[in-house]
Amino acid sequence: MNALRIRRATLAVTAAAVLPLVLSACGGSDSKKDSSSSSSEAAAPPAAQSSAGGDTAMTDKPFGTACASVPKDGAGSFDGMAKDPVATAASHNPALSTLVAAVKKAGLVDTLNNAQNITVFAPTNDAFAKIPKADLDKVLNDKAMLTKILTYHVVGQKVAPKALENGSFDTLEKGKVTTAGSGTEYKVNDRANVVCGNVPTANATVYIIDTVLMPK
Repeated sequence: MNALRIRRATLAVTAAAVLPLVLSACGGSDSKKDSSSSSSEAAAPPAAQSSAGGDTAMTDKPFGTACASVPKDGAGSFDGMAKDPVATAASHNPALSTLVAAVKKAGLVDTLNNAQNITVFAPTNDAFAKIPKADLDKVLNDKAMLTKILTYHVVGQKVAPKALENGSFDTLEKGKVTTAGSGTEYKVNDRANVVCGNVPTANATVYIIDTVLMPK
């Protein structure tokens, strides 16, 4: 009888000691799993939102190193240019004064301003300065040649930044321009760099470039 009581007492003590450990281990495992799962699920959405938000921000707004020199307000600002047709908008940007003078000399102001949904690859003053002065003067005084060169910079559709990654577009000059790149860095015809892209005007999207394109 005493032996039976001792045996029962021993089993009770053992159960009392082991049971809390088992429950603790199970609870700890579930807690860690729930915590890990919850943490993982909570972390995923912000990452996705950040990626999507970055792409949207990049494609919706002007981008490029030269964009920093555009005035913050007034007719020459991005908001100001968006209100005017492309030739008029370009005339408010001091960095495009040579291009604007060439457009006027070729008699293309009305053509560009009245066109709808076009894209203009606009060379900066520095781009024109790369051309030897004698050659540039010759082109500026040859209306047919000047018109050919300028209309080669115009595509008859609006081109979004994403389309520049591996693009080929018909120009008003009847030739083709090709584009390549990604993010905020793109080249046109493997020569000209886009230094300020996706600039909106009332009737066109403008990509400011650092080299004048020459039709073949």
